[in-house]
Amino acid sequence: MNIEFIANLAYIVSSILFAFGLKLLGSPVSARKGNILSASGMFLAVLATLASGHILSLQWILIGIIIGASLGALVAFKAAMTQMPEMIALLHGCGALASVFVDWTSYHVHGAGDMTNSITLYLSIVIGGLTFTGSAIAWGKLSERLPGKAILFTGQKIVNFAIIASILILGVMFIMNPVRYDLFLAILALSLFFGIFLVIPIGGADMPVVISVLNSYSGVVACTTGFVIHNTLLIVVGSIVGANGIILSIIMCKAMNRSITNVLFGAFNTVVKKQGVVEKKEAKSISVEDAFLVLENAKSVVIIPGYGLAVAQAQHAVRELGEFLEKNGCDVKYAIHPVAGRMPGHMNVLLAEANISYDQLMEMDAINPLMENTDVAIIIGANDVVNPASRHDKASPIYGMPIINADKAKTVFVLKRSMATGFAGIENELFYYDNTRMIFGDAKQTVQALVAEFKSGQH
Repeated sequence: MNIEFIANLAYIVSSILFAFGLKLLGSPVSARKGNILSASGMFLAVLATLASGHILSLQWILIGIIIGASLGALVAFKAAMTQMPEMIALLHGCGALASVFVDWTSYHVHGAGDMTNSITLYLSIVIGGLTFTGSAIAWGKLSERLPGKAILFTGQKIVNFAIIASILILGVMFIMNPVRYDLFLAILALSLFFGIFLVIPIGGADMPVVISVLNSYSGVVACTTGFVIHNTLLIVVGSIVGANGIILSIIMCKAMNRSITNVLFGAFNTVVKKQGVVEKKEAKSISVEDAFLVLENAKSVVIIPGYGLAVAQAQHAVRELGEFLEKNGCDVKYAIHPVAGRMPGHMNVLLAEANISYDQLMEMDAINPLMENTDVAIIIGANDVVNPASRHDKASPIYGMPIINADKAKTVFVLKRSMATGFAGIENELFYYDNTRMIFGDAKQTVQALVAEFKSGQH
C-alpha cells in the first residue's frame, strides 16, 4: 500500500469520527465523548496530511502547531463561561481566515487552474472573507467591545448592494480571466468589507442565530477550499459543518418565529416601550426574606436561566438553592429556551458546569404544559424569552416568538439588577403582572442570600 492510499483511508476514518462525534454532541450526557471523538478525528487527519508527502516545510508546520496549540490551550483555560459565545465567534472567524490563506497560497503558487477551480476559488475567498470579518464584528458585539444594538447609517442598503454587485461583476471577470491577480485581491478586499456591513446592522438579540449562520459559512468555505486543493476530507467535513450550521440556524429561527432573511436583514433596531395599561402599572418588589417564605412552602419550582445568570456566574449558587429546595420536598426543574443566552446550548453548558442533573433540564415545549401547576417560576437573567407580549402584541418585534410561559406560574420571581430592557431592547410586560415580584440586585448574591435563609432555617 502506498502512502497516498493510507492517507485517504485515514481521511475516511476521520470523517466517520467527525460524524459520530457530531451525533454525540446532540445530548449533554454524551457531549464530552463527542468532543473527544471529533478531536481524535482531527488529530488523525493532521497526522495523515503530514505523512502524505505534500508538505514543503515540516519545521514551519511544527512551529505553527506548537504556537496554535499553546494559544488554544491558553484561551480555553482562561475563557470564562460568559465568554463562550464570543470565543466561538472568534474561532469561526479564525477557521475562515485559515481557509482564505490556504486558497491564497494555492492561487499564488499554482494559479487558478481550470474554470471549475476558478469558481471554487472565487467562492472560497468571498465566503471566507465575509465570514472572517463578520465573525470579528460578532465577537465585538458579544464581548461588548462594540455596541450590541444594530448599527445603522444613511444609505446602508445602497452600500451593501454596491459591494455585492461589485463582487459579482469582478467574480465573472476573474473566472473568465483567472490570471488577473488584481481582481483576486479586489474580490478579497470587498468580501472583507461586506462581512463588516453584513453583521453591524444585526441587533444583539439575534446574535445566537448569527453565530450559527457564521458556523455554517465556515463549513462551506472549508468545503470549497477542499475543492481548490483537492482534499477529500475538507470537502466531506466542510459539508457536514455547513449543513449542521444551516439546520441549527433554521431550528433557532423557528424558535424565534422568524426567517433567516429576517434575522440577517430585519434585526431589532430600537427600544420598544409598551403603551397603554401595562405601562401605567408599577412593578412590585419583594425582599429576599419574604421570597424565602414563599419558596419554603413551594411544592414545585421552575428555574429559568438567561444570559444574566452567566454574567453573574450564579450557576453554582443556583445548584445549591435547587438542592435545598429538593431537601425541603420541592420538585425542581430548569427550563431552557432554544435561544437563551448568546449562543446555542449556552445555558445547558452553564448548568452542566455546575453539575446540575441533565434529567432536570427541560426544553421549552416540555416545560410549558407544566407551568400552570407550578408554584414558583424563578427567572434569573432571562428577559425576552419569557415576555408574554410575543403572544398577543402584534406591534412587538417579538410577536409570534415561542416563549417559556413563566407568567402562567402561580408566583413569578424575577432576579434583575434593574428594570432595564433585555438584549433585544424590548420592555417586558411580565414585570408588571400581579403574580410577579422583582428581586433587585446581583443574581449570584440574591441566590446566595436565599441559600443562607434555607441554611439558617435548618438550625
